[in-house]
Amino acid sequence: MAVADLTLEGLIHDLNNVFQTIGENADLLESDPKWQKVAQTLQRSIHRGQRIVHSILETTGSATDLAPVIENATQFCQDYLECANSQRIGFTQEIDREFHLKGDPAQWERVLVNLFLNSAQAGAKNIHVEARQQEIVVSDDGPGISPELLPRIFQPRVSTKSIISGLGLYVVQSIVEQNGGTVSAANGPGGGAVFTLHV
Repeated sequence: MAVADLTLEGLIHDLNNVFQTIGENADLLESDPKWQKVAQTLQRSIHRGQRIVHSILETTGSATDLAPVIENATQFCQDYLECANSQRIGFTQEIDREFHLKGDPAQWERVLVNLFLNSAQAGAKNIHVEARQQEIVVSDDGPGISPELLPRIFQPRVSTKSIISGLGLYVVQSIVEQNGGTVSAANGPGGGAVFTLHV
């Protein structure tokens, strides 16, 4: 086994230990009604982290249903935003039930989480997801993307928010392209940002 493999294996082992410790503490919190919501959010975050770790180890070539990926992403974002700053955001969707994705579902979940959080943190209150014929469109009712920022929106350290890492949309583009797709950004005719993924 190569040194890089040993390093990755050790890192994943350590991460799983971290997840286990957080999970045990979440179980303790859940026994107190006041902390049940936080405990459930932590547990879902742990499961999301475990799915990401799994996707590093094993990339699947099989088709993945989009609907559960969207469900996981919306649930995580709602939990996160409510616990982080009591922000509520609404989701609507029009999904072709025959829509499938190629690649690891945890990676696609990460793409959607980043798009959803970007919209929410930019000021959107509602997000709409539409998927049909290998195209996913995520639109929101936020302030939209400034014309100066639009050509650079997927570059690292560029963001629609004032206090950020600026990597969320860069990660989105990287994952989509790794899976053979493309992503573009625009402003909707009635306002708000629109992200279109061809997958």
